[in-house]
Amino acid sequence: MDISDRIADLAGPAAETAGLVLDTVTVSPAGKRSRVTVTVDLPETEVGSADLDRVAEASRAIGAALDEADVPSTPYVLEVSTPGTDRPLTERRHFLRARTRLVELVLADGSLTGRLTDVDGDTLVLDVDGERREVALGDVTRGQIVVELKRLD
Repeated sequence: MDISDRIADLAGPAAETAGLVLDTVTVSPAGKRSRVTVTVDLPETEVGSADLDRVAEASRAIGAALDEADVPSTPYVLEVSTPGTDRPLTERRHFLRARTRLVELVLADGSLTGRLTDVDGDTLVLDVDGERREVALGDVTRGQIVVELKRLD
């Protein structure tokens, strides 16, 4: 088991105490220390963004869990954050979290932009210019959230 896996084993339950789930863990050199970057997110059943209080709570819990287990055993800097809007949508859980957002999908036969309204099994349901469109998750080669400066109510 490598250090990232060990950290993930400790960080996952710690993040859950703040009502968040572990997304990724990366460990990289940062001078004489290591940079431990932990990305947390809301559970896939929730829509919206994790607020700063929950991220701070998760950060404290993750830091305490790592310190208690002495993992990593060398000096480190812990960074806890949420995935940005630029994160590619590659997994079903990413699309679940992107419900209500405007998304751009690249398909084998072209691209499609619409508001993601639901994920029904392995089918994405979008509102494209007022019309319901369904896209099989397996047909998506790339997906991303389109940043909107003004959201619809």
